[in-house]
Amino acid sequence: MSLPANDAFTLAAHSDRRPSRSRSITRSPSPKISFSSPQLPNGDMKRRPSIRQRKSKGSGATESVVTSTLAEIEETLEVERNLLNGDAKTEKKGKKVDWEIPRKLLHSSIGFLTLYLYASHGSRLRVVVVLAGALCVIVPADVLRLRSSRFERIYERCLGFLMRESEKNHTNGVIWYIIGVIFCLTLYPQDISIISIMLLSWADTAASTFGRAWGSLTPPLPARTPILGLPLAPRKSLAGFLAATITGACIVFSFWSWLAPAVGDPLPSWDWETGVAGEAIDTSVVGAAVRGWLREAGFQGVNNGGLIGLAIISTVAGLLTGVSEALDLGSLDDNLTLPIISGGCIWGFLKLLSWFSS
Repeated sequence: MSLPANDAFTLAAHSDRRPSRSRSITRSPSPKISFSSPQLPNGDMKRRPSIRQRKSKGSGATESVVTSTLAEIEETLEVERNLLNGDAKTEKKGKKVDWEIPRKLLHSSIGFLTLYLYASHGSRLRVVVVLAGALCVIVPADVLRLRSSRFERIYERCLGFLMRESEKNHTNGVIWYIIGVIFCLTLYPQDISIISIMLLSWADTAASTFGRAWGSLTPPLPARTPILGLPLAPRKSLAGFLAATITGACIVFSFWSWLAPAVGDPLPSWDWETGVAGEAIDTSVVGAAVRGWLREAGFQGVNNGGLIGLAIISTVAGLLTGVSEALDLGSLDDNLTLPIISGGCIWGFLKLLSWFSS
């Protein structure tokens, strides 16, 4: 006789005997869970991806992503190795060779050529005539380059390495360079014009070189100058400004302390003994009036010659060079503005200093 199910469980709970490991005959065995897909009526198995299959698919996607990432890394490393080794294959892959160093070498060489002409007592008029003749060839070629695509390809194939990317669709910077040099040689005194060209050649190169190398480590320049509120280029850095300032001060100091006396300039703008001299003395009505007023007031003037006077002039000239190089004058090229502004400001400062000279 079998007991009801409820009584059977009650007796088993109050029994002193240890429960048997065998299943009770009153309980149905635990159902076995099958992980296999059920049999369809037509005999086909419904295929579903198992957990192992889904994992394998996920790992396959991960492996494909990792493989593509590794391929990109290897391609980048290969390009860098080609750049370091100077491999010409990089040009085939679209990488362009950086011609900035040859451009800067050509830019700086003009300063040495100017020094040679000055030391050999070359004629400024001849230099102006030669440069003007060069403009008569360069300007039409540049205009034709901007108007004819066929001539542009030929022009850039021959001289494109001397041009920046920003100059490909604009006027060549060489034109502004020559115009700035002609302006200085024509209107400024001889020593001021030589200094202006050397500032263009070397101070500009120093600012660009140091700005590219260490500009990211120094803060950018303010939007405007603190005194006159002149606009400064946002891309200029403190490293480039300091490089241009120091280079300009060294050029001015070396020129009037050593080069001008060695060459024997007959009319220097500054002299060791008298200070401001030559064409730098302001002989205008305003200058004469200011000097007369100072003499009547009992001011006898100061001697701005010697080492102290030259140090003051060189420091001011360096600051003027740094500001001139960093100015943002819209679309005007700095090859044009740097020699004209820096040379004109140095000449004007010497004239202003002549009011207080003894």
